[in-house]
Amino acid sequence: MIGTFVNAGTILAGSLIGSVVNRGIKDEYQGAMFNAMGLAAVMLGVNSAVSHMPESRYPVLFIASLAAGSLLGTILDLDGRFKKLTGVLRFGSSNLGEGLSTAILLFCIGTMSIVGPIESAVNGNHTYLFTNATLDFVSSIVLASTYGIGIALAAPVLFCWQGAIYMGASFLAGFLSEPLMAEISIVGGVLIATSGLSILNIKDCKTMNMLPSLLVPPLWFLLAGVLGLG
Repeated sequence: MIGTFVNAGTILAGSLIGSVVNRGIKDEYQGAMFNAMGLAAVMLGVNSAVSHMPESRYPVLFIASLAAGSLLGTILDLDGRFKKLTGVLRFGSSNLGEGLSTAILLFCIGTMSIVGPIESAVNGNHTYLFTNATLDFVSSIVLASTYGIGIALAAPVLFCWQGAIYMGASFLAGFLSEPLMAEISIVGGVLIATSGLSILNIKDCKTMNMLPSLLVPPLWFLLAGVLGLG
């Protein structure tokens, strides 16, 4: 799991560097960084969703995923529970919950962060994770310079996420097909874009309530496999 250790370590290091940069920054400069981070999240999310739509076998699956997942998340009040948790922590930016949810999505929901642990476990190839670590290092600096050291909390989340995939690599290697990854990337892209809209104060989409949407494509592909729907 050396790749996962490196990936989590770069997030911790980037968060520390970003939080140091954050100190003493004027309010107007912080506002500029918030806008930049929001626009970047919107563009990254839109790019992920749009670029994978031509690969989708089920064009309406992402719509059903967002609808069903958002409903479940709202019933469970994931957004409210997450904000209470980050409120109890009381360090970093007052908008830590917003930034941390964006960080977790950016770091965990992507092809390299999902396929990387499988490649590492099955083939001993750490290239995906090392590349992902480099990207996450830069992203964590930017996020922490905006939201503070609390972004470092994304590191243990990523470690558990990639660690679980690594441990289940023998099963997941056959299950995580390109069509399924395309569907997950579309839904994940929409969630990242909604985080950007929240950061820009355009629309509070309560992205955490939408997280269960990511479970729908894997469940659908499991069901399709059992029923032989192809």
